[in-house]
Amino acid sequence: MLDLHGAFTAIVTPFTRDGSRIDFARLEEQIRFQAEGGITGIVACGTTGESPTLSEAEHRGVVEKAVEIGKPMGLIVIAGAGSNNTAHAMHLQKIAKDAGADGALQVNPYYNKPSQEGLYRHFMAVADAVDLPIMLYNIPGRTGVALSPDTVARLAQHENIIAIKEATGSLDSASEIIQKCGDNLQLLSGDDTMTLPFASVGGIGVVSVVSNILPRETIALCAAFNRGDWEEAKRMHYELFGLSKALLSLETNPIPIKTAMKILGHDSGALRLPMCEPTEAIVKKIEALVKECEVMKCEVIK
Repeated sequence: MLDLHGAFTAIVTPFTRDGSRIDFARLEEQIRFQAEGGITGIVACGTTGESPTLSEAEHRGVVEKAVEIGKPMGLIVIAGAGSNNTAHAMHLQKIAKDAGADGALQVNPYYNKPSQEGLYRHFMAVADAVDLPIMLYNIPGRTGVALSPDTVARLAQHENIIAIKEATGSLDSASEIIQKCGDNLQLLSGDDTMTLPFASVGGIGVVSVVSNILPRETIALCAAFNRGDWEEAKRMHYELFGLSKALLSLETNPIPIKTAMKILGHDSGALRLPMCEPTEAIVKKIEALVKECEVMKCEVIK
């Protein structure tokens, strides 16, 4: 089983100023910054990467660049490959494998709101179609439907389904999944603020947004609890908490993280509609939190 202990950065997709193209030079800089910060791996073309706005050619290009730059630098590369169309999810899974990704992130089918049996059959079809490790992505706030712990336990019996990104915000759900799945499944938090709470019941890491700007700090948090240093983990949790909460609550992700990156001189370009820039009031709140967290003192890309 692919060992996913640690911190994975859900990387943003940098666009040109007018949003018409992907800025691949900037993407390469971002990936290198993550590797130099000691992050465990990266997740490309996920929610933070504005995957719904990418064409298939752009999606493929981002995954290929992530593999090309990230893997030689020691990063585990997970490619977003989910869809609400099972056949399309299978197709994207194949793209991820052909590009050389280490695994794929498969989100709950959105909008359709399938039953638990429908969710089970969807993920099993994808897992059967392509021999590539899968990280399930349980995020009902975006998809309108949640994987139940019982369904996750059924899915964990498949050899290709090895992990879950749990973005329910529910410690109960995380606890039940870990209890029911045991060693068959690795659980990572899908919310930065829940990384330590989930670790307390058996979680092994996080797919992080804040690590786009704070990779060293995010991996330090995960390293602390994975070695059993809970006091240090608690200290890091509270150091990151205010900014982490803001990045997922002031506006819809990835608007706040792209704003924070711009404040730090690492402008990742435009947001693509229907995402748009935040109000000036929200920008000022993010600026204040960035300074409070002393991000300004951290080494960032200029």
